Amino acid sequence: MRMTNKIMQNNSLYNINNNKILQDKLSTMMSTQKKITRPSDDPVIAIRALRLRTNVTELTQFYEKNSPDAESWLNVTEGALNTTTKVLTEIIRLANKGANKDLGSKDLDIIVGQMKSLRDEFYSTGNVDYAGRYVFTGYRTDTTLSFTEDIQEQQKDGYPIYKITEQKTIAAFDTINHTNIGGLEGLNKDNYTDTKYDNIKEQDVSSGNIHRLRLSYDGLKGESKQPPANDDVQIKFADPAATDTFSADTVSGASVPSPYDQILAANAANTDKVIFIPETGEVLFSDKAYERMENAVKNLGTDTELQVTYTKDQWQKGDLRPEHYFACESTIKDEAGNPKTIKYNEEYLDGKGVKQSIEYDVGYNQKIQVNTTADEVFTHGMDRDIDDLEKALAELAEIDATKVDLDKVLKGLDEGTPEYADVKKKYDAAEKAYNYIRENVHDMLQKTITKVQGYLDDTNVAVTDNGTRSQRLDLISNRLMDQKTTFQVLQSENEDIDIADVLIKLNSTELTYNSALMATGKIMQTSLMNFI
Repeated sequence: MRMTNKIMQNNSLYNINNNKILQDKLSTMMSTQKKITRPSDDPVIAIRALRLRTNVTELTQFYEKNSPDAESWLNVTEGALNTTTKVLTEIIRLANKGANKDLGSKDLDIIVGQMKSLRDEFYSTGNVDYAGRYVFTGYRTDTTLSFTEDIQEQQKDGYPIYKITEQKTIAAFDTINHTNIGGLEGLNKDNYTDTKYDNIKEQDVSSGNIHRLRLSYDGLKGESKQPPANDDVQIKFADPAATDTFSADTVSGASVPSPYDQILAANAANTDKVIFIPETGEVLFSDKAYERMENAVKNLGTDTELQVTYTKDQWQKGDLRPEHYFACESTIKDEAGNPKTIKYNEEYLDGKGVKQSIEYDVGYNQKIQVNTTADEVFTHGMDRDIDDLEKALAELAEIDATKVDLDKVLKGLDEGTPEYADVKKKYDAAEKAYNYIRENVHDMLQKTITKVQGYLDDTNVAVTDNGTRSQRLDLISNRLMDQKTTFQVLQSENEDIDIADVLIKLNSTELTYNSALMATGKIMQTSLMNFI
């Protein structure tokens, strides 16, 4: 093969260009610190890089975003639950203090006042939020747990109206003690001579227990003017096989005789009677009516659901929103001032209710629940227990004032006179009523200790569950950190260059390039013409 100068020149330029391309490639690798700049440089590295980068991105999302967000939610919940624990512990301490029989009505009034303040704090804690999301309200994170103001200021004319259906069993029944004070109402030192108090005697004062189904709210609507009685309480078994029905007479708490006295009278006469008191949210059963309820439950099963439906349209600050607890219908006014009805939790009535758990993705196929729902901690029982205490204490203060007034009158009369004997008879009746009611207050305080201890136990369970989730999240976070580090190392090994190795190759290429330039320069200086 004949080798000409032109061929030598072309070959030299071709080799110099290849050397320059290699030098450019090594220079690019040094500047980018990466093995490839485009997939075509090395398809194997490119495919592996895509997979590893996807893994690192997912782990970064889990470790740097989802896990911290979940941890913050759990920490906020933990703080609220710890506050609740302290509040309940203090209520138990006050109830223990109030259970001392030596305390008078004024001392008890102070104690119950403190308990009311703690109760308000208890429910206020349920409105705690994380980044604008309320942590105890399930999926309704944009709605507070309780009403934060008297909403009648915003919605007039009795709106919003809630038609609520509570799902209960016979275990929800309790008994309350009631004292029939035998006509002593309103008696004081100024009117003790009125003729309406002439026939008062100690034997008229009596005390007895009443079966009660206590609803979650007071201040309810009653005495509907149009059939059907949608404003009255409706009691029915959810089981379609139930044949027995229970209808309650709506009686105002201010009626004379009182609803409680009517039930005691029904017990004495062994008659079937059920009374609904809208002001207090209580459904009272006589002994015979409750026996009929027990028999119906025996036929249907002890877990038979009892549905109680009623209407409430008066709401105050601190009242728990029923949509977080019950199947209900809310009627409000829309922007045009027309009634608008919203239905909540209809599936509860069909037994299809599902716990509203908020879960975070914190790993591959790993989810963790971050929320605690209101029904686990903030039940209506605390509010209703304090209401019962407040009502009983008001009765105690009233009869105590009557007893004190009659005692003052007695001290101003001569013993043995007819007037003294009449006042003494009334005083003995008042003292008997006072002893009954004082004993009832004592028993209620003791029961309050047990009930609040139950609420505290439920709260401690919620604290434990929340802590368990936090511990699990910590373990997952630690594993995510290790996995992220591992994949970042693999990503670096796949994509990043060995700087020392590339630097040596680059220097070698530069030396080769310079040598080639020198050799080519000498070759191109000489041609056949130089020898002619």
